[in-house]
Amino acid sequence: MTHLNNRRELLRLLALSAGAWGLTAPFTTPSALAQSKDKATSAAPSKPLDQLRIGYQKSAVNLVILKQQGVLEKRFPATKVSWIEFPAGPQLLEALSVGALEFGLTGDAPPVFAQAAGKDLYYVGAEPAKPESSAVLVLQDSPIKHLADLKGKKIALQKGSSAHYLLVRAVEKAGLQWADIQPIYLTPADARAAFERKSVDAWVIWDPFYAATELALPTRVITTGVGLSGNNSFYLSSTALAKQHPEVLLALFEELSRADRFVQEHRPEAIKLIADFSGLDAGVVSLFLKRRPRSPVGLLTADAATSQQQVADAFARLSLIPKPVRVSDIVWRFAR
Repeated sequence: MTHLNNRRELLRLLALSAGAWGLTAPFTTPSALAQSKDKATSAAPSKPLDQLRIGYQKSAVNLVILKQQGVLEKRFPATKVSWIEFPAGPQLLEALSVGALEFGLTGDAPPVFAQAAGKDLYYVGAEPAKPESSAVLVLQDSPIKHLADLKGKKIALQKGSSAHYLLVRAVEKAGLQWADIQPIYLTPADARAAFERKSVDAWVIWDPFYAATELALPTRVITTGVGLSGNNSFYLSSTALAKQHPEVLLALFEELSRADRFVQEHRPEAIKLIADFSGLDAGVVSLFLKRRPRSPVGLLTADAATSQQQVADAFARLSLIPKPVRVSDIVWRFAR
């Protein structure tokens, strides 16, 4: 009975912290999470977590810092922690949905496509928006000067990624129809090659690929996400992890927020850690981080779910997903 009461207390505290920032930001404050954590330390899962498989991308700064520092292996000594890198969010969520992962981070579009395809997952957390961290790029000598010039052009992007939503919004802003452009769906690596060969006219991409291309090639930015897309980042989990181990998610958010503080307060060391992991030049990492705001991690809020619903509705209007979805259906809610 004591264990059951402890578990209920943990879930109640999580719910309170989620509501504390519900109308002002896509995440709760780290302090709210810390307060919940302090009161929930006595709560333990009914069965220890045997393994924690984490999906990440090069853009997942907080996760990369935790990986490079070995933080989670120390935090969860009885759990086998594994790290699997993915080129983009859609591939990561496919792995999560088939039971190959427990936890991961993606941009705004991947979970919309996953939900529309009937995949089994939960939105569990969020980072602040990063609209300057993605862009529509062209080569310096391109005749494309404005968004309206994209009409009839071949545009490379990762299908179902945050870049997909940015392009949807850019096309709308230009007064064009989706049928007016030629989307070419490629992974970031293949898109970079096609962009360099001039096999495509433009490329919609996010950091650090965006920063790496800017520093390696003569490019121009037609638009960033500012005013178009928040380029929001969401933490997704398996339903089993969310339902059976809420205290693990709380601990993850605490460590992820601590990693973000490390990035802000120890920038040279953070750049080296990320560069060593990714193989990217330190200058690329520095530019990437310069565009990235402070990114503490916290629980998803009603405001964030509303913003994400707008993303889902935009894809549904264009029939880019097979059916409309209701984002709130897969937002993790805490039992009181």
